[in-house]
Amino acid sequence: MHPRLLTTFLAVSRHRNITRAAAEVHLAQSSVSDQIQSLEAELGATLLVRAKAGLELTAAGEALRLYAEEMLALADEARAAVAAAAGQQAGALTIGALETIASAQLAPFLSRFRAAHGDMDLRLTVAGSGDLLRRLETGEIDVAFSFGEGTADERLARRVIAAEPIVLIVPPGHVALARAPTMAGLAAADFLTTERGCVYRAIVDRAFAEAGVSPRRAAEVGSLAAIARLVATGAGIALVPRLAVADALARDEIGAVAWPGPTRTVPLSMIWRRRRVQPPALRRLLAAASEDFAPAVT
Repeated sequence: MHPRLLTTFLAVSRHRNITRAAAEVHLAQSSVSDQIQSLEAELGATLLVRAKAGLELTAAGEALRLYAEEMLALADEARAAVAAAAGQQAGALTIGALETIASAQLAPFLSRFRAAHGDMDLRLTVAGSGDLLRRLETGEIDVAFSFGEGTADERLARRVIAAEPIVLIVPPGHVALARAPTMAGLAAADFLTTERGCVYRAIVDRAFAEAGVSPRRAAEVGSLAAIARLVATGAGIALVPRLAVADALARDEIGAVAWPGPTRTVPLSMIWRRRRVQPPALRRLLAAASEDFAPAVT
């Protein structure tokens, strides 16, 4: 089974759609279909069938998916092992991060890291937490910086490098919440939330559930910067990491009050795929980040 065919098969299995898979692997739709047919002919089994929601994996396709992921990961490990044995210390490294982390914390760190390792080719991509994990699994990125406790996926390793305070942001001069708020009191306010799957959304949902009340959701917003702007205009209140709104707080565009929920900080974690031989470039970055970052003052 050629790695190229397996890469195409995994793209189709993720998207359940030939057109989107073709865009990901940079092939024509007809080429994607031909590769899937070649793989099915080689294995003597149907891997995908059409359904109302799109293409679906058969039992044989699901079995192949797990092996395909491992085979491609092993190929990456082999290349890394050869590079390490040949003494190739330089190399390329693709880093993924949430938007807030990339702008507020990674930018100064990567500047220092780049100054110390000028022979290394660094690339930074910004994405949501779910997309970062997917890209780690497929090898599109080498390491991800994200908030939260990480993942239960045994193929991925995680290291907490900092703790970031969270704050409840309110419109400027919001007297009603100036005094110590309660979850019941917050339930009566218009709440701006991040999307499901985000660590802040999970904190909000859990806190309200434990208090036995339901928040009045004003909107679900995918960008922390957009949430801060909406709060500044009086559209509602929100729970966010302090680093995402530090500038807005300093300019008094928004206010911050104590969050009454039990969780007051979120861990900042590095996540990467476990390998038998870790690429030298990744090993250097993990060590530098562990030394450079310090837990935030809470």
